[in-house]
Amino acid sequence: MPTIVITRRVSVPDPQKIERYRTAPQNGPRILFFSGGTALQNVSRDIIKYTHNSIHLITPFDSGGSSAVLRNEFSMPAVGDIRNRLMSLADDSVLGNPEIYDFFTHRLDKTATQQELRNELKELSEGHHPLILAVPYPMRKLIQSSMISIKNHISDSFDLRGASLGNLVLTAGYLDNGRQLAPVIYLFSKLAEVRGIVRPIANATAQLAVSLADNRTVIGQHLITGKETAPLSTKIKNIWLAESQESPKHVSLSISSRTSALINEAELICYPMGSFYSSVIANLLPQGVGTSIAQTKCPKVFIPNTGTDVELVGHTLSEQIETLLFHLKKDNASTITTNDVLNLIVLDSDSTRYNGSINNDMLSREGISVVSYDLITNQSSPYIDAAVLNRILLSLC
Repeated sequence: MPTIVITRRVSVPDPQKIERYRTAPQNGPRILFFSGGTALQNVSRDIIKYTHNSIHLITPFDSGGSSAVLRNEFSMPAVGDIRNRLMSLADDSVLGNPEIYDFFTHRLDKTATQQELRNELKELSEGHHPLILAVPYPMRKLIQSSMISIKNHISDSFDLRGASLGNLVLTAGYLDNGRQLAPVIYLFSKLAEVRGIVRPIANATAQLAVSLADNRTVIGQHLITGKETAPLSTKIKNIWLAESQESPKHVSLSISSRTSALINEAELICYPMGSFYSSVIANLLPQGVGTSIAQTKCPKVFIPNTGTDVELVGHTLSEQIETLLFHLKKDNASTITTNDVLNLIVLDSDSTRYNGSINNDMLSREGISVVSYDLITNQSSPYIDAAVLNRILLSLC
């Protein structure tokens, strides 16, 4: 059982600060999340009550589900997690947004024939499908144009079974905007009243690869997460960006100046719970991320998983922290200090929820403070309660 020393006592939640944000979310803080997948879905849906300025840098390295079909067809970044986050941040009180949400989250029938699905895509592109008819203008016109575009782009062999309509829309925008995601994300953010900024960490087609303690190499995010295959039973030793699913050759990527600027604008940076390697650490792999974080003068907070992440087999809590610090400092380990990239760790008050021990001497030496709080409620167990976590993060800004 971990022995955790609380090295910082703060007033969390801060009711006055939270109420101020709630009454004027348009002026709320710029909390930046490095994430991917669905772990932050509830956090995102809740946080728009308090701020419309959160920043979400998402991994584009997903290699499973309908994203894999699109990536194989068009050699493009994954858009599924981006679509998921856009919809989580969309204001569902705005007229037409529930219908937009229904459209973006709809998946084509996995059991239908390809001809049936082609006919449905034709119905969508012609604007006759009930899902598209429910969407008000001008969003309906834009979605219909996207359906026409993707219908013209896909090959005869493209498998439409289980395809996400939202992913198809974003893919069409990507292909029609010079293979750039930012323009289509910006446009749909405006039309769907997305209360935050969503961007891929890089406009890249690389794949995630890991080496394991038994010397095996695994390439492909979907093979790492344990969601589409059996979970890894061996400890992950290293992670990198690979050339393709067929080649483990390292790929060097750098973030854009705009992404660096988004990091520099943050008022709090959060490395949240979720898939530790394929979501959080994956976002730190491109060059320039650690340097940009180090340049940003704001609190940097780590929210460890509570023993529910299959990617952390064999890892203690201390090893999670050490791995996180290694990747945060890798741009320039000789000049980037721990204080530049990590200041706080927020833990549940029940230390038995975490694997292994935590090195309190290391935390003290590195100047990392620990905030302990009841993060898990009866309703959220065994996961962290999104509303509780958000109140803490907002209080720390």
